[in-house]
Amino acid sequence: MASPIDILFQPFGLKNLKLRNRFVMSPMTRNFSPGGIPGENVAAYYRRRAAADVGLIITEGIGVDHPSALGAGSMGERDVPVLHGDAVAAWAKVTAGVHAQGGAIIPQLWHMGGIRRSGTGPFPQYPSMRPSGIWGPTEKAILPPDYLHEVSPPTTPMSENDIADIIAAYARSAANAQAADFDGVAIHAAHGYLIDSFFWPGTNLRDDAWGGDITRRVRFGVEVVKAVRAAVGPNFPVILRFSQWKIQDYDARNAQTPDELASLLGPLSEGGVDLFDASTRKFTTPAFAGSDMGLAGWAKKLTGKPSMAVGGIGLDKDLQTSFVEETRMVNNLDVVAARMARGEFDLAGMGRALIMDPEWVLKARRSESFQPFRLQAYGALD
Repeated sequence: MASPIDILFQPFGLKNLKLRNRFVMSPMTRNFSPGGIPGENVAAYYRRRAAADVGLIITEGIGVDHPSALGAGSMGERDVPVLHGDAVAAWAKVTAGVHAQGGAIIPQLWHMGGIRRSGTGPFPQYPSMRPSGIWGPTEKAILPPDYLHEVSPPTTPMSENDIADIIAAYARSAANAQAADFDGVAIHAAHGYLIDSFFWPGTNLRDDAWGGDITRRVRFGVEVVKAVRAAVGPNFPVILRFSQWKIQDYDARNAQTPDELASLLGPLSEGGVDLFDASTRKFTTPAFAGSDMGLAGWAKKLTGKPSMAVGGIGLDKDLQTSFVEETRMVNNLDVVAARMARGEFDLAGMGRALIMDPEWVLKARRSESFQPFRLQAYGALD
């Protein structure tokens, strides 16, 4: 007998990418790659999820090939992987393991921007990059006071050379993803990190071609997408993660209306994005008044491109709440499937649930109980 959740187990294709189902492991920083090189422990971590029927894995954030990309951020990040030099061959071992289990894997290219603490990371002497030299408003930031004190002072705005160098770094890293036999590439343009800090008026106060109205604020992201597309060719899938919320302010919004969101996502779509990863705190939260459709649904409606929903799939609390309240693993796939069936989105992204239980997808299909959510082990499990 057919089940309402069967749609989640149907295959999905995106250019050269062929997925066995609609489940995606979302990117989550893990701090397990000393010197930026992923080892066998990282390979085993991703291989285990692929063996348990996860259709697509999007890796933890991987620093692009620029000295300002990585460092300690708001969560004290360390041992974050890169995708250049010796790391390319190391990632090739990771991708081979995932492919051997019938899965697909894509790297998330990441530049931390102003979230990075100055004086940290592989190149501590290199300044952090901010569009306008500001971290953003601190009034709503729920972060350690010492971190806010450290990042609050203004710095030098990015120069034209800084901008050009970082765009080129994304392109090099995308080409390296192909060399490591990844199945596509994902660009992190959310949560207040570098690309998103150009999108958001709270961090982009520029009055040149890279700032001002929404058309100019999106330009940096568009140029990154175009450079990545040129580096990988027409058939290599390019996914872009975007959000409204920021580390600086969970209530922030890049777009106040659907028209503004269209002005943001439209140029990115035209630049070469194949699928939009709409990062929300809870995937069912309406993106705009007057409709119950979530952010992923609006991305698909406005661009005509496939989209992925993420935020609270498999859990009863959003990410921030789970750090302060008891959180339970739940099977809410009936809600996910119903929204997918009505065409709201195409893929279902899961983060914390797959960290806690690598076999979540298999167990959900068999209606079995899950491993419990253990906050103390978050980011340390394999």
